[in-house]
Amino acid sequence: MTTCRYFIMLSFDGSHYSGWQVQRNAPGIQSVVDRALSTLLRQEVLTTGAGRTDTGVHARMFFAHFDCGHDLHQAELSHLTYKLNRMLPHDIAAHGIYRMHDGAHARFDALSRTYQYWICTKKDPFMHGRAWLMERGLNVHAMQEAAGLLLLHDDFSSFSKSGSQTRTKLCRVMQASWSVNDHLLVFEIKADRFLRNMVRAITGTLVDVGLGKLKPPDVETIIMARDRRKAGYSAPGHGLYLTAIEYPYAIEVITAAEQGGTGQTMSGLL
Repeated sequence: MTTCRYFIMLSFDGSHYSGWQVQRNAPGIQSVVDRALSTLLRQEVLTTGAGRTDTGVHARMFFAHFDCGHDLHQAELSHLTYKLNRMLPHDIAAHGIYRMHDGAHARFDALSRTYQYWICTKKDPFMHGRAWLMERGLNVHAMQEAAGLLLLHDDFSSFSKSGSQTRTKLCRVMQASWSVNDHLLVFEIKADRFLRNMVRAITGTLVDVGLGKLKPPDVETIIMARDRRKAGYSAPGHGLYLTAIEYPYAIEVITAAEQGGTGQTMSGLL
């Protein structure tokens, strides 16, 4: 049977999930999406995500690909997105499904990923579970200086989860900076790839700089040590957001509101 490849764009609140990937004894976002797509398309659908996410981590933009035996046109894909959002729980949203060339791969084709880590500097009920509450004073200038040092190196073994079987610990960091918006501090980092737990470990280390436990040059020493034990603790997962993924081909992002309510049918599949 001829199959067609599709990308799906999602966002999710990871608070109640063990991450994207399917796990035997814990709820994963992937299993929820696969089950809904399989029901709607009346065939087994197994998605491949753009990467793993840790327990509690959120995504404003996440892509996965899947194969389907139906060659669906845009109107049908729009209606599939609409129906999918009716089935998915409130903390997972589909923003578009796109017909791709057969070799397109959500994980391996990604040129870069961008993450943000949110720190809330005063108690805010609307940020509970969305940011790391850190009421101690932080020296943001020192944290910014230390973040800039990340761009000078490519081996991030010191920020990789212990025991990781990753083939290489080399990553090219393209951007790393802090911004301040009232009582919200946001660390944004963009790289061609990330190691497991890397952003959270970097964030925890930079916070140690902000607290005066480390000086900015110490971060470079930690990087060059290539030893996870030299770096700081990992920041909590609930403050981390995957915000962008870049591919070598254009993917027209259409909002769910633009796609929904078309009244189209999928050749009787829905």
